[in-house]
Amino acid sequence: MSPLTRQQFLQRTALAGAAVLLSSLKGFGLGADKKIRVAIIGCGSVSGVYLPHLSKAPHVELVSVCDIVYERAKNRAAEFKIPNHYPNIEQQLAGAPFDLLVNLTDMQEHGRLNKIALTAGKHVWSEKPMANTYKEGKALLDFATSKNLRIWGAPAVVNSPQFAFMAKTLREGKMGKVAAAHAHYGHTGPTWSAFFYEKGGGSLPDLGVYNIATLTGLLGPAKSVVAMTSIVTPERTVDNKGKIKVEAEDNAMLLMDHGDGVISHVQSGFNYFDPYGHEGKGQERPTILIWGSHGNMALAGYDWAPFGVDLATHDDYKGQRYVPDPGTYVWQEGATVISDALLYNTEPRINVEHALHVLEVIEATRESAKNGKESVVEIDI
Repeated sequence: MSPLTRQQFLQRTALAGAAVLLSSLKGFGLGADKKIRVAIIGCGSVSGVYLPHLSKAPHVELVSVCDIVYERAKNRAAEFKIPNHYPNIEQQLAGAPFDLLVNLTDMQEHGRLNKIALTAGKHVWSEKPMANTYKEGKALLDFATSKNLRIWGAPAVVNSPQFAFMAKTLREGKMGKVAAAHAHYGHTGPTWSAFFYEKGGGSLPDLGVYNIATLTGLLGPAKSVVAMTSIVTPERTVDNKGKIKVEAEDNAMLLMDHGDGVISHVQSGFNYFDPYGHEGKGQERPTILIWGSHGNMALAGYDWAPFGVDLATHDDYKGQRYVPDPGTYVWQEGATVISDALLYNTEPRINVEHALHVLEVIEATRESAKNGKESVVEIDI
């Protein structure tokens, strides 16, 4: 099939998604005084960022939390005054009713737990990736659609005003003919859990996923990928399991062909010294760069924590910084945005087909690295 442009697959999804959403929201009782009932599964480090944001959202009612390390669920429930806590998803689904499951568990568990939630009739917001393979993710989407439910996957980078400015600049042709782009994100690796380094983990679905989402969002879907990956540090010591053998890539380089001659490069890894640390606080240097025949554009800061966009063109050689304020955008806002979309029957910028394409690119990257050949990518929707 012919590859779709981002505009085409966003348009298709908006039309199809709106129809599903209208059906799925029957009986929700829309209105400013209504709330989406939200359940959290996974009470580790990421929940410590999600929960403060969700707890302040005017249209969210936090109903329950769940974690297989039950003490963590009880602690989060107490911390955020959440009335119910459970040790497994089966008890959570059988307990206090809710509308949306927010999946913050280990990435290897995302596909399995998302399927269980959909089977129980719940909408799903999943941290990245939404499944372990594109095939599994596409099956989840098809299953959700068949049940008049919605599923979305992080990241939410398309929500930032900086992304919007970059997309508008490209759309208006201010860059001239676009030729190339680069993106990078890395640090020395998480220490709190082994899953980052186990099979199904890796720097691509943890870090590279942001840059792939940004570049395919701005430049259009990837037609093919050429890549190399490696394991730089074969053993790691982590908090929950001590010394472990690293099974997933901790260093990755990929080139994406976006069509029309446009090529982009992404690098990600767990062996990169970053003076700004894992949190990236104070990082205002460019991490996303795009070059065209009439201009160049750079995203200051990370795409998940942007500080502005530096743009120079043939009409303004010196250039200047635009959109220096992230506004209300934060990387953990996805579940809050989705809750509003469910409540008010609107289609968010975050797009499940986009998340699936990013997952497909990650698979293509690993295939190319394994075989030493170009890996073709198709958007199968």
